[in-house]
Amino acid sequence: MFKKICAVLLIFFIAFLWFVTLKGIGPIDPIQKGMKLGLDISGGVYVVMEAQVQDIKDQAEVDRLMQETQSIIERRVNEMGLSEPVVTIEGKNRIRVELPGASNAEDAINAIGKTAQLKFSLADGTEVLSGTDIKDSGIDTNKNTGGYVVTLKFSKEGGEKFYEATKTAYENGITSSAIKKVLSPKAAEDSTDEDVWTFDPVKEVTAPAIAGNSIVITLDNQVISAPGVKNGPIDGTEAIIEGTFTRDEAEELSMLIRGGALPVELKEVQTSSIGATLGMDALKNSLLAGVIGVGLILLLLLVMYRLPGLAAGVALLFYIPIVMWILVLFKAVLTLPGIAGIILSIGMAVDANVIIFARIKEEVGNGRSIRVASREGFKRALSTIVDSQLTTLIAALVLYQFGTGPVRGFALTLMIGILVSLFTALLITNLFMSTMVDIKFLAKPGLLGVPKYVEGKAWKPRFHFRFVARRKVFYLVTVVLLVVGISVGFVRGFNPGIDFTGGTVMQFDMGKTVSVKDIEKTLKANGIEDADVVHFGDKNEGVIIKMTQSLDNKARSEFEKNFFETYDLEPSAEQTFEQFGPSVGDILKQNAITAILIAAFGMLLYIIVRFKWRFGVAALSSVIHDVLMMVAFYGLFRMTINNPFIAAILTVVGYSINDTIVIFDRIRENLGIMNRRPLDEIVDSSINQTLVRSLMTSVTTLLAILPLVILGGTTIRQFAVPLMIGILCGACSSIFVASPLFFDLNRIGASSGRKRTMKLTSSDTEAKGKKAKGMQENSVESTEESEAKPEQTTPASGKSAKGKKKQSKSKRTSSKTGGAVV
Repeated sequence: MFKKICAVLLIFFIAFLWFVTLKGIGPIDPIQKGMKLGLDISGGVYVVMEAQVQDIKDQAEVDRLMQETQSIIERRVNEMGLSEPVVTIEGKNRIRVELPGASNAEDAINAIGKTAQLKFSLADGTEVLSGTDIKDSGIDTNKNTGGYVVTLKFSKEGGEKFYEATKTAYENGITSSAIKKVLSPKAAEDSTDEDVWTFDPVKEVTAPAIAGNSIVITLDNQVISAPGVKNGPIDGTEAIIEGTFTRDEAEELSMLIRGGALPVELKEVQTSSIGATLGMDALKNSLLAGVIGVGLILLLLLVMYRLPGLAAGVALLFYIPIVMWILVLFKAVLTLPGIAGIILSIGMAVDANVIIFARIKEEVGNGRSIRVASREGFKRALSTIVDSQLTTLIAALVLYQFGTGPVRGFALTLMIGILVSLFTALLITNLFMSTMVDIKFLAKPGLLGVPKYVEGKAWKPRFHFRFVARRKVFYLVTVVLLVVGISVGFVRGFNPGIDFTGGTVMQFDMGKTVSVKDIEKTLKANGIEDADVVHFGDKNEGVIIKMTQSLDNKARSEFEKNFFETYDLEPSAEQTFEQFGPSVGDILKQNAITAILIAAFGMLLYIIVRFKWRFGVAALSSVIHDVLMMVAFYGLFRMTINNPFIAAILTVVGYSINDTIVIFDRIRENLGIMNRRPLDEIVDSSINQTLVRSLMTSVTTLLAILPLVILGGTTIRQFAVPLMIGILCGACSSIFVASPLFFDLNRIGASSGRKRTMKLTSSDTEAKGKKAKGMQENSVESTEESEAKPEQTTPASGKSAKGKKKQSKSKRTSSKTGGAVV
């Protein structure tokens, strides 16, 4: 009765949870207001900058500088008034700055500062202060002119430095340095080279000079202001900068000063700009794809498992809002790849339920009562679920550690999904199943999807395929596919994305159809020779330009200006922009290889601890098979290899191990139950017993991902397509590669063991004649017997041990493959 009450209360709680999630209640807002959306959804700009710390050998010092740089950039971007900017350190020497709501990459980069080293100097170039000496800066009105002034507040030490600097500037008449015009960075960027001089101290002044009493403020050696000391040395910790500032100019100068000086030089290596409209459209399509995928999964579960499928549906309705609220609690940023991770984790949550239901169905088919079958099914499925999900979790952890940007978002949602799926499968589904089997009219085999059930008689599958006997055919097909795909890839050339090769991608909404030739002519006029141009959209009014050149901020600005003028476009016509420096690809490759090796080693170690080393080697071989098969597929069809492809490979590595462990767990179990049967029969039986479950989990996960491929945008499709390919490869490798390979490893081990025993006993044969020969044969038989049957059973009553041994020998010699060896 208690379980029934809990089940009813849980249903009401799930309904209440969905209401709060969608509508909110009291002080709790709907989840859409609390969820932080990534740039690929909300629109904005992100920049990845690389610190130039090659000459610093001490990694601890590099870490300190990166932390300091991150703090300064955070202060600077917070002054831009954007919604929740994000500044994170990636790897050892990179900083990623995400600016939701920013529409112009050029302005964003200028505001952040590519190198952004702020200095205060005398007119001859002698540095007197740095940005770290400034505590604060703001703007105020000039009471005399009605304009604006910039206020300065120094630290105590900075105030002392500033006093000495203004005293020197006022009294000594410093020899000035060349500068033609004092401009803000924005004005300087818009001017021609003839109009702008950067601050460069020289002995011979050939251009209008800075006044000798000036305190020159430079950003990256470019003068942003040069106020003069008019009324004597300035004492204290406050000062003002007067000038003919507009309000915007005063605020810009104040913001730059307030940002402080960066301790290291930064170089822009990656930039992306995404329009908000494009991102929101992709979000709507992705959510629709998710709803369709979940609906298809629930329908399939109901058809295959009846009441257990209904229990899984209720658990899934609990699972989805819990994952979303955890993301809000941890202030995680929801990206399009993150949505792909959630939908994939839904498929894996169903996977845990399928393992349970398949086991319950099997127990009922073996003649157990519904209640006992339910209890035993959960009990026997527990270790399989934990092993399979934890190995996938290892891959997700490695992916999060070595991934960047959207890849980390994908890994985070996947990790959260795996942990929540364990909770829902083992507690929520268990509660509803145990409640339903206690209700008499529901506790019927037909409602569990067991066909042709007869009381007291075991139900068996209609087919029994001999996988081990045909393993050489599987090996041959695998080798042929790998050789063909990889060879074609190397001969024709793989298709690496710009995040590996470096380059630039721009996407424009032209508002009309413009021919590819016209676009290419415009590109050549701007000095861009090597570029691919493709149309998109219903009327081919959109254009995607992909070039191998990595345009820096200035070159990009010039190109965009000319492009907009040529085709009479507004800046909003540029929907997305991505730029990758050549060094990005090298780091991606290095991280990808490192991540795969660490993930493979971690999973191998886990399997060896939980199983045996032969299981681990076989599982690792199937993982290598999956990785190479995906590479072969991409080489054969020349699909783009990019960062999402690497993320998908790591996910598939974990997912493939998930499937393999389910079969290995059954082999391990059957080795104890069927220890007198030949190993090939044990392996075949284990694969056949778990075959429907393997196919079901793959199908349910594919059902979750397929709508993403059809409805998702380009970003999310880059994750979804390789995931689909990898899931298919993983299902095949678990059945046709890993399990037969485990059999071969055991057979090789058994053969080498017999050879060693025969070699040792052969010397006794020469010394002792026929009697020794007989002893040798007995020794060999004994060795085979111990290897073939690690667990001996006591002979049944009425039969002698000798007779039992002969019977066992007869069974052994009737099979070429021998008994079970682990």
